[in-house]
Amino acid sequence: MLKDLKMTTNNYNTGNTIFYVCFLAAELPSQLISKRLGADVWIPIQMILWSIVTICQFKLGGRHSFYACRALLGLCEGGFIPDLILWLSYFYTSAELSIRLSFFWTAMYFTKIINYLIAYGILHMRGVRGHAGWQWLFLIEGLLTLVVGISAFFLMVPSPVQTKKPWNPKGWFTEREEKIVVNKVLRDDPTKGDMHNRQGLNLKMLVEAISDWHLWPIYFIGLIAYIPENTIESYMTLLLRDMGFSTFHTNLLCIPYNFLRIIMLLLTTWLSERVTNIFGTALIQPLWTSVCIGVLRFWSGNFYEKWQTYALLTVFLSVPYIHAMMVSATSRNSKSIKTRTVGSSLYNMFVQTGSIISSNIYRTDDKPLYHKGNSVLFAFALLMFPTLIATKYFYRRLNSKRDEIWNNMSDQERDEYIATTTDKYSSRLDFRYAH
Repeated sequence: MLKDLKMTTNNYNTGNTIFYVCFLAAELPSQLISKRLGADVWIPIQMILWSIVTICQFKLGGRHSFYACRALLGLCEGGFIPDLILWLSYFYTSAELSIRLSFFWTAMYFTKIINYLIAYGILHMRGVRGHAGWQWLFLIEGLLTLVVGISAFFLMVPSPVQTKKPWNPKGWFTEREEKIVVNKVLRDDPTKGDMHNRQGLNLKMLVEAISDWHLWPIYFIGLIAYIPENTIESYMTLLLRDMGFSTFHTNLLCIPYNFLRIIMLLLTTWLSERVTNIFGTALIQPLWTSVCIGVLRFWSGNFYEKWQTYALLTVFLSVPYIHAMMVSATSRNSKSIKTRTVGSSLYNMFVQTGSIISSNIYRTDDKPLYHKGNSVLFAFALLMFPTLIATKYFYRRLNSKRDEIWNNMSDQERDEYIATTTDKYSSRLDFRYAH
């Protein structure tokens, strides 16, 4: 595609940066719209909008149209994941949510595998009606997304007690099942009953949610955690092409690491719930990335021994993906619908800021070995160790201080505190942070 559009690696970086900046700018507004319209309405609208932009990429003619489409895609896709997380939180408890989120990202990786297989066939269409294979790929993927977006209007529901539709008069649950779901969710988190799913946030609520400093350590993790893997994954096809693999083989060679990442994602998320240790389990990620990036940076055969380099990149990109765990931690430690709504967006905004950084680490003047870029990635991988350990200590310390105060109170004092306190949500003495 770069050759057809007469673009360089730096142009590609600029396009990705534009996408992430627009994605970032759309995050919070998208969440506010979602809270007003309802996630079941806004999510399908988002999917339809970005499918239309994807289809329009069929007519890309150069870097300026590439930049424009990347900007529009960022605006349309921004907020999609936090919107979906908020919607799922209506149906599941905190412990259930992290596993369901791992299923969501598993589906995403399965989709990538299918896309690579489809791309292998579609890219052979180069020359059909005078168009390149990548143009047909954008067109077909956009049409498929459009079908899914339209279908979502009919499949998504506002909440567990609002599942009946004219085309589905029986709904998803019986009346008894609805009560079970609602009671289960509210017992886990009573604050989920504070706001209905069409209630928007006012400025005061927004400021309160943003100023909840207890979530800031998780936001910082979101900023730095995925920079190494995002950088390598964004350039994987270009790196393989530079090493001499054909376009068609490159698509097939990207399948194994996605399959392995699915396994690692599910195992790591399950383990974190099994041992009830989110940030301790997450240490597997920097251990994995620092070893792989260290070899990639200091190994003399880097990018010269193509099959060995491919094996190393595949192992690296099979890294345990901790995103589901961090999103779940944000949701659990928010302890209210409004902070959960804004917190999910803020976390994802920091993740996208990290993506902007990752889009500018590999530069044209650093090719073909990317020694400078890999040194930066190695530093980010090492930085994750103290960050995760400090975050674990931070939440344990907060819980210990509250335990000390709470245990020194009499039953009467506790009852009086619960009845009269002005402390809200995660600031309450009877709230404990997940870590």
